[in-house]
Amino acid sequence: MHPNMRPYQGEDDYWRLRAFLREVFLLNERHELGWQPARLDYWRWHAVANCQALPCIESYIFLWETADGQLAAALNPEGPGDAHLQVHPARATPALLNEMIDVAEAHLAHARAGRRELTIWAHESDATRREILARRGYAPGAWPEHQHQRELDGSPLPDATLPPGYSVRSLGEASELPARSWASWRAFHPDEPDDAYQGWEWYHNIQRCPMYRRDLDIVAVAPDGAIAGFCTVWYDDVTRTGTFEPVGIMPEHQQRGLGRAVMVEGLRRLERLGGTLAVVGGFSVAANALYTSVMGPGARRLEPWEKNLG
Repeated sequence: MHPNMRPYQGEDDYWRLRAFLREVFLLNERHELGWQPARLDYWRWHAVANCQALPCIESYIFLWETADGQLAAALNPEGPGDAHLQVHPARATPALLNEMIDVAEAHLAHARAGRRELTIWAHESDATRREILARRGYAPGAWPEHQHQRELDGSPLPDATLPPGYSVRSLGEASELPARSWASWRAFHPDEPDDAYQGWEWYHNIQRCPMYRRDLDIVAVAPDGAIAGFCTVWYDDVTRTGTFEPVGIMPEHQQRGLGRAVMVEGLRRLERLGGTLAVVGGFSVAANALYTSVMGPGARRLEPWEKNLG
């Protein structure tokens, strides 16, 4: 029987969706054909709560349920004008996918310059979804997400050598949040003026994420004691998977191996916790070069399929 669609209805649905994403990830043999719970958490507590990627999440998530109340699929954006289709592998019929795309076009398209645009993400291995999108007039965009994975199976981890005077450790107590926030600003906004910086209180939302652990919030420290770089790892002990998000180095400390150093330390800590898989997604050439050096070759691609809806 075809699942029925309904809008997202609040906190209970959030935790149902979170459990559903974990189930689908395991059914897909831990290939990221959809989101993991860590990505959903980071989207809610950072992209929406901190960055105002959307006004809220309540009006932008749609769920499909079977007759007995089990989740079969979910539709959500990450930012304005895009859509991610989370589908149980046993329910991924063309009829359901087309219905989800209909809902995305009606509710998630972004109006810009007098036209409505939508990007729908499809994994390179998902021939059915890609064929449906092509038939509906979508075309692949220029910025796919490269999904890097590394099995943590006891094989030797990559080497990482720190420059003289630098160290890698866990983030400190609350007094260190301003320094951590400043490092993030400099890493991801290198061309913006310093007076555009809006403070550090946003980091409290990061620490509210359900999977947050300060021992997996890793920083590289410069010889003068300043935080020079960082990576945060989100560990799901049910799937035994660690997700790196974000990884960043301040411009004045780049090209010194710090990105590799914090990531390798993250891998070591994941292994000690019993993790068996590490994942990270990259878009830029520089990011993908770093992730390949740490995680190994063979990244899969999540493709943005774009359409002008008129």
